[in-house]
Amino acid sequence: MWQELRSELHPSVEVVTVALDSGGVEAAAPFIDAASPEHPSLIDEAHLLDSLLGIYNVPMAVWIDEDGVLVRPPEVAHPGRNMLREMMLEHGIPKDAPQYVLDMLAETAKIRVKPERYAAAVRDWASRGAESEFVLAPDDVVERSRQRPPEASAAAAHFELGQHLHAAGELDAARAHFRESHRLDPDNWTYRRQAWSFEDALQGPTEHYDGDWLSDVRASGAENYYPLPDL
Repeated sequence: MWQELRSELHPSVEVVTVALDSGGVEAAAPFIDAASPEHPSLIDEAHLLDSLLGIYNVPMAVWIDEDGVLVRPPEVAHPGRNMLREMMLEHGIPKDAPQYVLDMLAETAKIRVKPERYAAAVRDWASRGAESEFVLAPDDVVERSRQRPPEASAAAAHFELGQHLHAAGELDAARAHFRESHRLDPDNWTYRRQAWSFEDALQGPTEHYDGDWLSDVRASGAENYYPLPDL
């Protein structure tokens, strides 16, 4: 999806995609290769974008101008098309899939996104630069950014410890820190999804965590999973 928008707007706008995955190249490379990107495609094994910018779900994006200044803060970013819905409309829901997968797909269909709006804003920025109505002043970027209370910093520290311990094979200790990061920053979906995916590729229920993707999306409401960007 990003490749399509990048092909249209380059060189006025350069796209850099970043996979947030502690599994590194082994976990993320197959998806990057399948997309055949012509733009820089990075892998953030340490989830630095979570702690440094306040990324808490995917896909999210920031806008950075030619001077290296953020002109839009992290926000949900769908670049023009809802690929999952297109696939579901074209191929339907596979009736022979496991029930958990069917339930996940049904819940995903309820998630609201308006990708055309976001893509139109990026096109306006590519065309008008700093004069675009979607470019924000520094104070507005700060105001719209996700709040970073002390609990968020503590959650980032616990998540980093969890990753280190998991890589060292100390799984029980890692899970304890992951659980604490979830408690301290309950709205951070990347922290939750990463821990769940270590246990189950579908992020389903396990004995190690109170939640799982499907249960937590249902609890919070699928319509709240992707807050629409303020455009």
